[in-house]
Amino acid sequence: MKSILLVTSEFPPQPGGIGVHALNLAQALVNEGCKITVVTDERSETGEEEMKFDKTLVFTVHRIKKQSIRTVMYINRVVKVFELMKSVNAVIASGKFSLWNVAFCNLFKNRFSLAVVHGTEVNLPSRVSKKRVFQALKQFDKVVAVSNFTKQLMDSLNIDVKVIPNGIVLQEWQNVKSNTTRLKGFPKLITVGRISDRKGQKNVVSILPELLKTFPDLHYHCVGIDDNTNGIKGLVAKLEMNNHVTFHGVLEQSLLQSYLSESDIFIMLSQNGLKGDVEGFGIAILEANALGVPAIGAYGSGVEEAISTGQSGGLINIGDYQALKRLIDDILKNKESYRNGAEQWAKGHDWNGIVKQYIALLP
Repeated sequence: MKSILLVTSEFPPQPGGIGVHALNLAQALVNEGCKITVVTDERSETGEEEMKFDKTLVFTVHRIKKQSIRTVMYINRVVKVFELMKSVNAVIASGKFSLWNVAFCNLFKNRFSLAVVHGTEVNLPSRVSKKRVFQALKQFDKVVAVSNFTKQLMDSLNIDVKVIPNGIVLQEWQNVKSNTTRLKGFPKLITVGRISDRKGQKNVVSILPELLKTFPDLHYHCVGIDDNTNGIKGLVAKLEMNNHVTFHGVLEQSLLQSYLSESDIFIMLSQNGLKGDVEGFGIAILEANALGVPAIGAYGSGVEEAISTGQSGGLINIGDYQALKRLIDDILKNKESYRNGAEQWAKGHDWNGIVKQYIALLP
């Protein structure tokens, strides 16, 4: 039996794509007969939410207790990883701090190591931080990128990078019951993710006035954390779009699935953030696809690889409202075809198949 330590910067129940990926990878590896141990940070104030969640899992999770002095957490994380590396065959690192952590510990323990790179960690604006990440990556035996977009961000390293796309646990996105309260509008557009440049909600809001000329009853639904730093609500008010945009905040899983299943189109007009944030792939797109909801994305990020043009949705350039109008119209006129195409595309990204690509890389 393979014994694997997974060190990740994020992990449920707190939100984040890296955490969702880590959870799904861990569960899929367990299903393949591997023994998995996870090291991650405690992100809530009390830790009770994480403790309750961890009890539902079939593998052990070690949480590094949240501290007001972040340096203490860094040290505790290194100590814990160093301790657990003694009893495993391989280590997988996912997320920026995890890459640094494992690369450092492996200088002393020399375990087989695999890095999972999502995007932002190799696109940092700080030259010093970016150099440290690149130096860390060179210490790993194998490096995986979640998309070709992410892979090309590492071209200067001249290392072998294997692309393994993100996946979903298909079973969790089947037989979803619709909510009794209907969502507003037609067509209903939806984005799931933190309100940010990376998720592109403002890019959608900016062109709503043009979209409404063709689709007067259109409504845009935003689901996810809004920390009020993005300025999107001010933009909605400025454009007088309050009757056409709803912010739902964070939803629990069953309600999120219900909202998605009621939507007509998932939309993510992602762009790179000022701090180097990039959308490496877009798991939420596949989740919508699994429910038969086609997706529209923007060129210039890993979102391009999460959408099969003409099958599961389509792509536009940010700001090209004419192209967006045509694409929305095409999806609405060929709804059944896009629904079937989206579902088939999602099936091709089930973790039951994706995990075998990871297994092939492990010793």
